[in-house]
Amino acid sequence: MIALALLLLWAAAGPAAAEVQVEVAVGKSVVLDSPANIVRVSVANGDLAEAVAVSPRELLINGKAPGETSLILWAQGGGRTVYNVRVEPAAARLEAVRRRLARELPNQPVEVSIEGNAVFLSGTVRDAVSAGRAAAIAGVLGKPVNLLRVAVPAADAQILLKVRFANVDQAAERELGANLLSTGALNTVGGTSTGSFTPPKVDVTPGGAQFSISDALNIFLFRPDLNLGATIRALASRRLLEILAEPNVLAIDGKPASFVSGGEFPFPTLQGGGAGLGAVTIQFREFGVRINFLPVVTPRGTIRLQVAPEVSSLDFANGLVFQGFHIPALATRRVQTEVELASGQSFVIAGLLDNRLSETISKIPGLGDIPLLGKIFQSQTRTRNHSQLLVLVTPELVVPIPAGGSVPEVAMPQALPPGTVPRTPGGAPPLVPRETVPVEKLNGGREAARSAPDGPAAAAVEFVPVPLKAPAEPK
Repeated sequence: MIALALLLLWAAAGPAAAEVQVEVAVGKSVVLDSPANIVRVSVANGDLAEAVAVSPRELLINGKAPGETSLILWAQGGGRTVYNVRVEPAAARLEAVRRRLARELPNQPVEVSIEGNAVFLSGTVRDAVSAGRAAAIAGVLGKPVNLLRVAVPAADAQILLKVRFANVDQAAERELGANLLSTGALNTVGGTSTGSFTPPKVDVTPGGAQFSISDALNIFLFRPDLNLGATIRALASRRLLEILAEPNVLAIDGKPASFVSGGEFPFPTLQGGGAGLGAVTIQFREFGVRINFLPVVTPRGTIRLQVAPEVSSLDFANGLVFQGFHIPALATRRVQTEVELASGQSFVIAGLLDNRLSETISKIPGLGDIPLLGKIFQSQTRTRNHSQLLVLVTPELVVPIPAGGSVPEVAMPQALPPGTVPRTPGGAPPLVPRETVPVEKLNGGREAARSAPDGPAAAAVEFVPVPLKAPAEPK
């Protein structure tokens, strides 16, 4: 009897150990019947399937997402059944995605298929935008594996930016002043000065009074019979400076470009922190004519420009002196704007005016306030500066000179002897164009272009240590 009971128990548990295949579609349900009352149910991945007990011997399985999972059912009396639940995508949903792809991407063979929980997207599309749209549509079925190929696009548009800088700087200066001296008039030796100009130096010697002039200015008067003299400064100067630059800068659509014409000047910088606390180093800063621009070709066929022209020059008047070194300041005029033009159209940035008038009057207190005669004891310096900057910008869409076409020659004052211009030996390897490339290769090339530096690598800053003078010890 005991052996018969064990045999029956083994027979009841044996079939339960076998794995049973169950298939259900997403959004659909199937019912599992159990010969015994169900005690417990476990689903390995509840995101794919859901188990609901509707009666002691009936179990409802709902498909939630494509994939495979395991379901284990424990029955009353110790029996256990293992089910392999395979959730298939809904055929209607897959067909809806295929119809949407055919509608949104006409004449582009794109196929979508599902294997397990993976959505595979394959075929050929025209451009990267179509590839992204196809991946977004197929994403409603799950995370897609993008196996699309993209037709090789045409070369990006190239924009030639013609820029003309015209900077006119005018300055007028007028100086007027006088210094008086006496070598014995009214038994008095001396002189008067406003201090604006270097006065004559009067020395008393046993032979009489003598004077010396270090700055004769431009008018000198002396009456030996009256022992009186005067140095008068009456100067008027004019200055005209014109700067004209016409750079042509070429850039690819969506890539920035820049142009600099000028130089660099050194200036000291005090370092701080660490062992270099208090050390003085020399850095270099650029000045001159500069332009930075970013062209973008719009779907309308126009060119949208982000342009920033700049003109800077050394300003010694507002500089400083550091340990005997004259360090100039920078006079800068800069404009940053964004415009949209058609190819060949121009825009002008003008009105960058700078008018300055400075007047300095020095006088001797009391004597300089006397009507009429007080002008002798005054000195006056008046400076007027007028500068104007005009920038003319013209963008043009250009194409390279075809291979074998005539190349413009550079006008040389004297022709170079033949054979002096080096040539690259050998020929260029032939480039085999491709009709299609994988979408990740096309996107990878664009990402590399975006991550490339905007312009040439900046020159390393040169640091030159400058010894500081030791502080003088108090006496």
